[in-house]
Amino acid sequence: MRIGIVCPYSFDIPGGVQFHVRDLAEVLIERGHEISVLAPADEDTPLPSYVVPAGRAIPVRYNGSVARLNFGPITNARVNGWLDRGHFDLIHIHEPITPSVGSLALWAADCPIVATFHTSNLRSRAMQVSYPFFRPSLEKILGRIAVSEDARRTVTTHFGGEPVVIPNGVFVNRFANATIKPEWQGTPDRPTIAFLGRMGEPRKGMPVLAAALPAILAQVPELRVLVAGPGDPAEITATMTPEAARACEFLGAVTDADKASLLRSVDIYIAPNTGGESFGIILIEAMAAGVAVLASDIPAFVRVLDGGRAGATFTNEAPAALAAEVVRLVRDPAARAATAAAGQSRAQQFDWSVVVDQILLVYETVLEGSSRTRPAITAPQRVIGRLMRSGKGESGRGEM
Repeated sequence: MRIGIVCPYSFDIPGGVQFHVRDLAEVLIERGHEISVLAPADEDTPLPSYVVPAGRAIPVRYNGSVARLNFGPITNARVNGWLDRGHFDLIHIHEPITPSVGSLALWAADCPIVATFHTSNLRSRAMQVSYPFFRPSLEKILGRIAVSEDARRTVTTHFGGEPVVIPNGVFVNRFANATIKPEWQGTPDRPTIAFLGRMGEPRKGMPVLAAALPAILAQVPELRVLVAGPGDPAEITATMTPEAARACEFLGAVTDADKASLLRSVDIYIAPNTGGESFGIILIEAMAAGVAVLASDIPAFVRVLDGGRAGATFTNEAPAALAAEVVRLVRDPAARAATAAAGQSRAQQFDWSVVVDQILLVYETVLEGSSRTRPAITAPQRVIGRLMRSGKGESGRGEM
């Protein structure tokens, strides 16, 4: 199949959706399909050969964080050029209602469309307001996928329909076989825990971990806290006690290989996220690496951890509960090993070899259905589609 995949978020600063799109594209290429990915990115950004840059994105507050999006007449022209050149059997749009290249492709495309919804936000006022505008284009989607039950409920609440739930995928063996780095490896005398995420984004939970550290260090004074991800360490340590600040080692943004090695090396991975998560791909990566996972009990994380059977949980936004669980796992190596083993077994269900078969089944079902009867194009779809495909221009930087 010739498949076009659309990612709404910039490849200049990768995140969960971008990693999902990248990995899906590479798995499909391995399966023999022709893949082209359209995504916001600067022209000089190093990109895989299958990614077509749609121009520079700008930061916009969206879904509880700052996303880098790309929208406007120049971007529209690039989207149309990509569609015209692609001759795709099918396009797969991720987050089709995000105001970026995905929504533009949704309006303009005239081939069968599959969409994946990643967001979990049942109370989104923006989604409620935007539905009348997006409704005609959403009717063009022949196959809907949600990455989790939470994302599925968000879709059914705001847009109707009944998406099939297919989780994000992970290359399990890449994490299970990652190199253990001695400088990150915990010892009985100096155990290590890890946090990965954008430090300056409160919902990722770094403030919760920082508040828990004094109680943890009172029981485990030699604990090392490895913090990986973008952000200013000074802003974080300014809120900490001197002892907590000294326990932290800030690694900055890490490569994929170093992320896998970090998870493979430490004793416990901490996910103190406070909300806004529909899945939790980092939990699967940590479980695949064989590290004991300790996560807040937000619904998406509890589901990934199989109700707490594949990882430990603590009460969301409760530093004392987080501290108690860290101390318990550090002091009980047998319990920690059992937690890690259960998580590693659970991670197999999310391996890309399993997930891609489910996605391909959606593709095949959509193509089979569209070959029998193509959906009627409504007047609003026809008018807006023509307007979207009339954009001119091929160059220029991203605009909003």
